[in-house]
Amino acid sequence: MELSFAQARELMLYQLGALEAFCRQANVRMKHVKPHGALYNMAARSDELSEAICSAIAAFDPGLILLGLSGSRMLCAARAQGLRAASEVFADRAYMPDGSLVPRGREGAVLHDMDEICRRTVMMAKEGRVVAIDGSVVPIRADSVCLHGDNPGAAEFAAHIARALRAEGVALAPLDDIA
Repeated sequence: MELSFAQARELMLYQLGALEAFCRQANVRMKHVKPHGALYNMAARSDELSEAICSAIAAFDPGLILLGLSGSRMLCAARAQGLRAASEVFADRAYMPDGSLVPRGREGAVLHDMDEICRRTVMMAKEGRVVAIDGSVVPIRADSVCLHGDNPGAAEFAAHIARALRAEGVALAPLDDIA
């Protein structure tokens, strides 16, 4: 679905408002924003969509932290609009040579081997690189690690990843301390 700048901005504002209502009901404060799924992936490559998303965040609450795919247009747009942003990497997803994520419908897009996931995550955090699906090496910045909660064993994977990162001397910190 293609959206104009105005449509994307309005939809983002609407979603931020709805999420804020849920946060109030749960008595928690919203601290970060991460567009989901297709919107996230489209914005990673689109200046106009990234600018619309960041414009909405800046209008809603300029103190919110934007999570964006490492190397994406969203991170550039966030910086241009003076927003705090964190460069996100994906522990359980394969990468394309251009730094985008392998589409979920493609074989090998989602990783399931815990040891491989831990090794890749440590490499991304310590070395600033990831091996793409074709074997090429992609530079990457890891401020935050995403692990999909809908994958079987996600909670166990998260614990293993945290242990692996700590064992390699990678300090774990709240997003507020990073972005």
